[in-house]
Amino acid sequence: METYPQAAPHSRSPDRNRPDAVIDKRAARRAFDRAAATYDGVAVLQREMATRLLERLDYVRLSPKTILDLGAGTGLAVDDLQRRYRSARVLALDFALGMLRLARRRGSLLRRPACLCADAEALPLREGGIDFIFSNATLQWCNDLDRTFAELRRVLVPGGLLMFTTFGPDTLRELRTAWAQVDGHGHVSPFLDMHDVGDALVRAGFEGPVLDAEYLTLTYADLGGLMDDLRGLGATNATRERARGLTGKARWRAMRSAYEVHRQEGRLPATYEVVYGHAWAPMQRVAADGAVTLPVSAIGRRVPHPGATEN
Repeated sequence: METYPQAAPHSRSPDRNRPDAVIDKRAARRAFDRAAATYDGVAVLQREMATRLLERLDYVRLSPKTILDLGAGTGLAVDDLQRRYRSARVLALDFALGMLRLARRRGSLLRRPACLCADAEALPLREGGIDFIFSNATLQWCNDLDRTFAELRRVLVPGGLLMFTTFGPDTLRELRTAWAQVDGHGHVSPFLDMHDVGDALVRAGFEGPVLDAEYLTLTYADLGGLMDDLRGLGATNATRERARGLTGKARWRAMRSAYEVHRQEGRLPATYEVVYGHAWAPMQRVAADGAVTLPVSAIGRRVPHPGATEN
């Protein structure tokens, strides 16, 4: 676990200003819309990440009135959030309408989540209207993390909580390495380093950001299983400079051969670097006229992760 008292430059993450690192949002949205029907059947990793992130709420005393499930997808976390916070209103937000059509079926008949199709980088929400933001495997689809965190801070109430997961640069390292031996195209979307995510939280004005990471590995009998899962998730390469058109059979064979060096005990691994983070919106909000607002509820905040301590 690491805390971030100040911002500092790091060099491991992709430069989102580079054409090969910029996400084509329209292409990503189309991929997720197509994958809506198959997503739940293959989202083993995403479901596990959501479960582990939800478990961290056991260490937080929180009574939110409004929860934003940012990048809700098909609503994997909606039922758990509603069970945990029975009096809260859950807003499921995603930029893929096909995903939201499934998310709106979550919950009970009398307590469906509100659904909003929008981009995390430009939230159509009023300032200070959200008590808790829960985001699972979403931030890697944002091109401007500073802008995204600024938006999340804007919509949070003073003292509101942000908890999230995202993917680090070692994600799908076997696939990335195999393709690198075949051609010079970026076949795997780039991912941000944990330190850069922490720095962006500090720049956005969040307080007490804490991040940690772990490696989770899925295994497959053959490479086709991995590729089918990625397509079923909608998690295909959506960078603007991605290779267009069909990949030739010779290059596919070469990539498959290169991937085989990673086979262990008869299975092919797919490694994911999972980053967990949380941070608090500042207790006080400074208005345009310089007025400072500090809520009475700001007294006595709690700890959102075992071993982390806040004063």
